[in-house]
Amino acid sequence: MFAPTLYDLLKFLHITGVVMLMGNITVTAIWKFFADRDGRPQVLGFAQKLVTYTDWAMTVWGVILTMGGGYGMAWLAGIDLFGSRWLAGAQLLFLSSGLVWLGRIVPLQITQARLARDFADGGAVPAAYRRASRAWLAWGLVATVPLVAATWLMVAKPA
Repeated sequence: MFAPTLYDLLKFLHITGVVMLMGNITVTAIWKFFADRDGRPQVLGFAQKLVTYTDWAMTVWGVILTMGGGYGMAWLAGIDLFGSRWLAGAQLLFLSSGLVWLGRIVPLQITQARLARDFADGGAVPAAYRRASRAWLAWGLVATVPLVAATWLMVAKPA
């Protein structure tokens, strides 16, 4: 009979967090890109609202579960967080992505959400929204690359 350990639970939380985080940032970027291409104010307003909702529901909780599960496993196993290059590198990549997210992406999302409230019912979409949206997508790609690299390091654990 299978009896899960605390380590198993923490590993499950860690993997679930990675799936939530990586899945949300990828899917959100894709459907927002297509909403921006559609261009209708109602579509853009709705898409922008969902970006905010899914970031709180999936990205934030994905980060919490990823970190909680990962650091919990390390603590339980007595692993030195900077004792191996792959683990130190993964943490630095995760941190760098988070700094881009907090420093660039979140402010751009806030700007877009405020602008979208004004046009979501059918008003004209201002050029400032379109500029912020392009910048959001570009910075989102910048923030995604280190997450993909960190995920690879966590899986491959290169020497």
